[in-house]
Amino acid sequence: MVTPESPEALAETLAEAARQGQAVVPVGGGRAATMGTAPERRDLEVGTAGLDRVIEHSQADLTCTVEAGLTLERLQQQLAGAGQFLPLDPRNSPGHTVGGALASGWTGPLRLRFGSPREFVIGLRVALPDGRLVRSGGRVVKNVSGYDLNKLHLGALGTLGVIVEASFKVFPQPAARATLERIAEDADSAWAEANRLLKLAQLPWALELERDAQGTLRLVTLIAGPRSAVERLASEIGWAESSESWEERARITSAHWAKISGPRAALPGIVAQLPPTAHWIAQPGIGTADWLDAADPETIFAIRAVAERAGGSLVLLAASDEVKREVGVWGAEHPALDLMLRLRDAFDPGRTINPGRYVV
Repeated sequence: MVTPESPEALAETLAEAARQGQAVVPVGGGRAATMGTAPERRDLEVGTAGLDRVIEHSQADLTCTVEAGLTLERLQQQLAGAGQFLPLDPRNSPGHTVGGALASGWTGPLRLRFGSPREFVIGLRVALPDGRLVRSGGRVVKNVSGYDLNKLHLGALGTLGVIVEASFKVFPQPAARATLERIAEDADSAWAEANRLLKLAQLPWALELERDAQGTLRLVTLIAGPRSAVERLASEIGWAESSESWEERARITSAHWAKISGPRAALPGIVAQLPPTAHWIAQPGIGTADWLDAADPETIFAIRAVAERAGGSLVLLAASDEVKREVGVWGAEHPALDLMLRLRDAFDPGRTINPGRYVV
């Protein structure tokens, strides 16, 4: 494993590996290392720990530019000093690097209020296997020139290049916040209560419905904003204050983990098909659910079929190599597979980075 100390050194490392026909596996914080199929070859690991600098933080413009090896925790600390934050809260925290979080495409419950990184990443700098460093977007919010290539790299697992720098639009910290929870009697009442919150004039920042292995259904929500607004919304919701902080929920992880996605209206029916003892956490306003004990291949096949019939998907985020080989990581062939292959050929024709890990 090598750990370049600059974007230029990382790009040259990729170029040298390409010239020698070596396969490169980029390594950030390792928090999403279980995602995808095992690479077909792994000749060289390239770590981004040496790229951990805050390049620019414009408090007045609500923007920041950082290197990709910076952890999300350190970035949040930097922003907190200016009363700001980045709404990126992937599971299996702490330890995600900026580049790793963007390359994996992982998002968290805050997506309900702020959207995915596609909405607040305003620029990227990426190292390509031919040794070039290329920019897309910029360091300011009002940047509309050229093609928006940022989005190609979000969730691409580094197969189109290694992210070395990212620019973000950031947000002011709220004056007040509260985590509330409620135990539901049954699934119907739980989903009905979730829908009630999603129809409020002031939406929560995040909302989850969790079912544990004992069958307990618990709704958890994060509300934030001006203190008077938070107090008013808490009264309207009428739930108890949670003993669990919202940050604790980002620490949830599993060795047998599947992400279920589908239309919001179809999500209750999809998770209803999970085994009676399954542990899952649904995000009703987003249309996703984390299934945290997805270990049985036959059950994974069955739930994936239900999700795909509803217009959704089931992707394995963590599983043994045996389960991945038996059921596949990604599910049905992506309708844009041909376009994805053409992009892969354009950016990495020699399949230098993560060969075989992604669908292309």
